[in-house]
Amino acid sequence: MGRRLLLATRNEGKVAELRRILAGDSRLADVELISAAEVAVPDTPETGETFAANAALKARAAAHATGLVAVADDSGLTVDALGGEPGVRSARYAGAHGDDAANLALVLQRMTGVADRAARFVCAAAVAAPGGGEPRVVHGEVRGELIDAPRGDGGFGYDPIFVPHGETRTTAEMAPAEKDAISHRGAAFRALCDELAQALTV
Repeated sequence: MGRRLLLATRNEGKVAELRRILAGDSRLADVELISAAEVAVPDTPETGETFAANAALKARAAAHATGLVAVADDSGLTVDALGGEPGVRSARYAGAHGDDAANLALVLQRMTGVADRAARFVCAAAVAAPGGGEPRVVHGEVRGELIDAPRGDGGFGYDPIFVPHGETRTTAEMAPAEKDAISHRGAAFRALCDELAQALTV
């Protein structure tokens, strides 16, 4: 049996992003990536107060439940003018978990007439082994500005309203490979590659 890695999410956008990053690393190109939708992974409440705490909770629980090396992330948008919101509540900002359209609409509503549009996408990614021990957590972020109305059909979450510094396009208007190269999750997942190569050594 080949090397298997569990990504503790049912979000297919995240799975596709990590799959592309693994394929680009010769040490990890043969790893079979499995999502939480494919195995019995219990939902882990995101009770941490930071992205890092939530990522570690999810990775540890997934590794324990499945016996596989597990990666989990907690990512979100932090908006300066909103005091760092939506932050760790990014996926459930408008109430229901994963309602991208409602979350995005609420951010735009709260930013109406606000001149300071500075924002960051932040990602904490953790890897945990089934034998226990503390998960290793790494971080990635990308800074940019929010626009007034959604643009682009790619990506997910808040991508249609976020323009990274040095760009004129939203991350939803970029090709997947372009987004991976600059994204917060791409940076965190790439930073995890050394840890993954070690954790997955047969």
